Amino acid sequence: MKLRMAENSLFAILLRSSAWVSFAIAAVLALAAAALLPEGYKIVGALSASPFAVIGVVAALRQWRQPSADEVERVREEATRLAWPAFSQRLEDVFRRDGYEVRRLDGRNGMDFELERRGRRMAVSARRWKSARTGAEALRALQAAREAGDIADALYIGLGELSENARPYAAQHRIAIWGGFELAQAFKGPLPALPRPT
Repeated sequence: MKLRMAENSLFAILLRSSAWVSFAIAAVLALAAAALLPEGYKIVGALSASPFAVIGVVAALRQWRQPSADEVERVREEATRLAWPAFSQRLEDVFRRDGYEVRRLDGRNGMDFELERRGRRMAVSARRWKSARTGAEALRALQAAREAGDIADALYIGLGELSENARPYAAQHRIAIWGGFELAQAFKGPLPALPRPT
């Protein structure tokens, strides 16, 4: 059984927050221990701040690896200039770099790629990446292909906004969505978070 941090636990929230928040909590705890505890307990009390300092370091490393707003905009502009053959090759390179076996599909059934890593498969739709707005119909096509192929995970890649209907549909069916930020992150380094086994 894999242990997983609860999404709304204090440490999970701090990992998603700016690193300085964790460092500030660690500093306050260490100073409070130094000021309020008896002499023999000050060091032990100050050590209680160490988990927050570690979370701060992890959050800082994650934030350092994230693309800047300029990088996101540059990737968006570059992606919109590319034709499908070049864009799909770029995606294939990114997936292979992250350890996926990639099978290209023609997109007619709602899938452009089928990825597999460690026996777990993912359906990917990316052909409409330039669309200004993504509606639920594109996600339904991906979901139908996923169900027909008995594929565990799904990923939709598009630079446009999700419609009001598409957002809850994606959440309900656990379809990961990559926009400009996630593309920039994928092109820069390790892939953004993808669906996890339940």
